[in-house]
Amino acid sequence: MSETDSFVDPVFLARFGLSRWNVVEYFLHPLNPFRTKVNTSNEVLSMQGVAVGVLMQQGLRGEGPMTPQAAEEEYSNQLRQNTGEQYELLPPTDPAMFALPSPLYTIRHVLRTNPTTVKVLGIYYVVEGVIYKAPSVRSLMKANVARTLEGLSGACQVLSVCARFQPSTGYTWHFEADGEDDATEADLDPVALRKLHQRRKRRKILDHRRPGERTAAEEEGIRASEAMDRILVRLSQSSAVTGKDKS
Repeated sequence: MSETDSFVDPVFLARFGLSRWNVVEYFLHPLNPFRTKVNTSNEVLSMQGVAVGVLMQQGLRGEGPMTPQAAEEEYSNQLRQNTGEQYELLPPTDPAMFALPSPLYTIRHVLRTNPTTVKVLGIYYVVEGVIYKAPSVRSLMKANVARTLEGLSGACQVLSVCARFQPSTGYTWHFEADGEDDATEADLDPVALRKLHQRRKRRKILDHRRPGERTAAEEEGIRASEAMDRILVRLSQSSAVTGKDKS
């Protein structure tokens, strides 16, 4: 199952609604693709007539109704007495939420070997009746790295058009558009066009170097630009951007 998949049963929600005392039963829906194929301790307890809703109405062994919090604690205690795969409903941060409906429930899939030792197999969220699988740490890091590289690539593309080089001053950065230089020749009137050609001609006359001759600043700038290009090429070919894992 993909981490972007989800499951919802509108018939169950319309008939029973969703609360803390039936959300585990909702998760164990036969059509839920996230549930394990093996027989869980939750199903064993259900066949014995032990469930949060039943405990709230009848208590354990018919001893009388229990509060929602006491029913959940007793149900968790019954789970700890069994081994194998289990689904645990994590308690809310606020004890007052035990008796109130919530838009979010967190269910933990564990493998229990004794009352105190469990191995977490997965975590699931039930948001407004829709079941999602919690993303893994690897997928979260991959997504964060991909977003970071995308931002860096966009920043480099934006900054590349702002770089200007003059032999006398070296590299400078122009973050405001120069309307006269950026305007096309077709948009200029004859006077402005003549001034533009004169300015370009003066720039050429000021450079008396032989063809191919560069200053130390120019050489350093070219080396820096080539190094940046190599870094961007490696980043664009990395598995975090292409989505292909290296074998």
